[in-house]
Amino acid sequence: MNRIEVFGAEPDRVALDLLVHGRLNDPFSVLGPHQTAQGRAIRAYFPGAHGVEVRSAKDGRLLGQLTPHSEHEGFFCALVPGSAPYVFRIHWPGSVQETEDVYSFGALLTDLDLHLFSEGTHWDLATRLGANLYEADGVAGVRFAVWAPNAQRVSVVGGFNNWDGRRNPMRLRHSAGIWELFIPRLRAGERYKYEIIGPGGELLPLKADPLARASERPPATASIVAEAWDFPWTDGEWMLARLQKHAPDAPISIYEVHPASWLRPEGEPHGVLDWRELARRLIPYVNALGFTHIELLPVMEHPFGGSWGYQPLSQFAPSARYGKPQEFAHFVDQCHRANIGVILDWVPGHFPADSHGLAQFDGTALYEHQDPREGFHQDWNTLIYNYGRTEVQGFLISSALYWLNQFHADGLRCDAVASMLYRDYSRQPGDWIPNVYGGRENLEAIGFLRRLNSTVTERCPGALMIAEESTAWPGVTAPVSNGGLGFSYKWNMGWMHDTLSYLAREPVHRPWHHNELTFGLLYAYSEHFILPISHDEVVHGKGSLYQRAPGDDWQKMANLRVLFSYMWTQPGKKLLFMGSEIGQYDEWNHDSSIPWDLLREHSHGGLQRLIRDLNHLYERERGLQGDSDPHGFRWIVADDSAQSIYAYERRSGDSRPIVGVFNFTPVPRYNYRIGVPLTGRWHEIINSDSEHYGGSNLGNAGGVEAEPISSHGYGQSVSLLIPPLAGILLQVAI
Repeated sequence: MNRIEVFGAEPDRVALDLLVHGRLNDPFSVLGPHQTAQGRAIRAYFPGAHGVEVRSAKDGRLLGQLTPHSEHEGFFCALVPGSAPYVFRIHWPGSVQETEDVYSFGALLTDLDLHLFSEGTHWDLATRLGANLYEADGVAGVRFAVWAPNAQRVSVVGGFNNWDGRRNPMRLRHSAGIWELFIPRLRAGERYKYEIIGPGGELLPLKADPLARASERPPATASIVAEAWDFPWTDGEWMLARLQKHAPDAPISIYEVHPASWLRPEGEPHGVLDWRELARRLIPYVNALGFTHIELLPVMEHPFGGSWGYQPLSQFAPSARYGKPQEFAHFVDQCHRANIGVILDWVPGHFPADSHGLAQFDGTALYEHQDPREGFHQDWNTLIYNYGRTEVQGFLISSALYWLNQFHADGLRCDAVASMLYRDYSRQPGDWIPNVYGGRENLEAIGFLRRLNSTVTERCPGALMIAEESTAWPGVTAPVSNGGLGFSYKWNMGWMHDTLSYLAREPVHRPWHHNELTFGLLYAYSEHFILPISHDEVVHGKGSLYQRAPGDDWQKMANLRVLFSYMWTQPGKKLLFMGSEIGQYDEWNHDSSIPWDLLREHSHGGLQRLIRDLNHLYERERGLQGDSDPHGFRWIVADDSAQSIYAYERRSGDSRPIVGVFNFTPVPRYNYRIGVPLTGRWHEIINSDSEHYGGSNLGNAGGVEAEPISSHGYGQSVSLLIPPLAGILLQVAI
């Protein structure tokens, strides 16, 4: 080629200097095909390449040879006649690469995509932002898109460009602050990150993709181009019936699981089961015990395993610790086929400040607040989402919808909702900023939660939204239309704290704290509640339930049996953290495994059998399912503090009532008379002191006959032997 052809192909020198120094924010103005007065100029930047040929995309014939620039190593340009599509043949040291010109493709995202993203209403972000397999102009590759409105330049980097940020700078779509680029011939499985130059010209640490749908296994931090989604779901029957299974009067009993430490692989004390092995081992176990749902501690990718997932950095990527995203889908599908729902813990309240994550993502406080009085969470050294930004709201809501739709999750348990609702949460005076009205309520977070729940209700029928909310905030489960937050259920933290406080007391002291078990019934129907004994109650020095219970080994196990008998008959759905069902001695350690060898001991196996039988009773008897009906509970004995006896009736509609009687002392109570709602013989359908459960086998020989003696407001009554530290459940014979 002659000198004139090369000269006519050269770009502006200033722009070329910016390109080779990695500072050009509009690479399409320099690279790719450009029409000049002398004809079509083709420009490329391949640092380290020896030469670049331009060949016909149709038949491979040589169209021209790009000339290396004399002053800027790696820059090639030439005038190439014609307008036919072309490919580059790049000569690298030791190899030859053939590919289309990245900078020959037009804009990728539509104006509608940009508009919906900016107003926070793009509910399908995972297929627009992030890395998606894509076909542009008939060419297969990967489309990258990332929100970084304040960056000077953003490049996608990976093994495909030697992690060189100069090679693939992206196009900025100014109206939304989104950078995009199509890289042809890339495939699923490629590792990548974003190299960003901040608004002050500073080069930021490489950033993982906020919309990545797959990632490297920690401690590695790169994002991965996800495979095309083609999972063959077989859970149609479950999904059709889900709305009914999640109704306020349906039995919901949840087994809370940390997947890594539920069971370690044999011979690998620090290994983890993958999703397929968990499906093979965990699902039959949960099914046998009669739980209706599994709740997983956060499975969204998180850098530090010791956070148990509560400091996630990838709100769209299942953790690579357990396998590929499709393998997680397989686990959910198998749960549904076994008639078990799957609830995911989800963290919209804060995120870790790891340099490769969302913190100062484009060199500014993009996802978080700039002011630490609003943006820094003092309890966990994390950052708080800026709910006042529509883009951040849209990002989080789209994440919620992604787990519910893409993976058929049956619900999300929103972590730490109380920390979102109050601007002064865990803060001293002067360490927080009041809202526009001078109050402590976080109005932006309230608006976000209402919008989140309204959107999920509309777009995911039957999906549960559960709040971990530890204060008396009104209307957490009230409809948004009535001024509530719109959650389906709320964890009853007050019930949990009072009950576990009572459990930990020596029986001799319990008469002075009798109200700890009666107080909860004053507000039991003010919300739709779940009664949780969660992971938070068996860590951080609190001890296991076994350790909290007073007395010798027999009394500790009896205390657990009466606790669970009481819990399963109280109004509210049930949640129990793994290991509690076998009376684990020590508090939970996420680095080890549940001590399953305890099941060799009769009392621990008996406790597990009691949980199984309570679950089956709860699922079978409508009288225990009226969790939202105040008429479904009636105290029979609420004031016998001297003997620590409680008794109540549970019923629902025209179902046969169930009477529960509980003795929280190690002293058996003989000839204890209580009123009952019906005449006839009352069978002992559960006796937690049964030898079958590890008890002393005291009881009422299977049942008692009601006598025409008025008591407790009833016209008939029964005289009972109430075993020590035990609960007995009675139901009249048909």
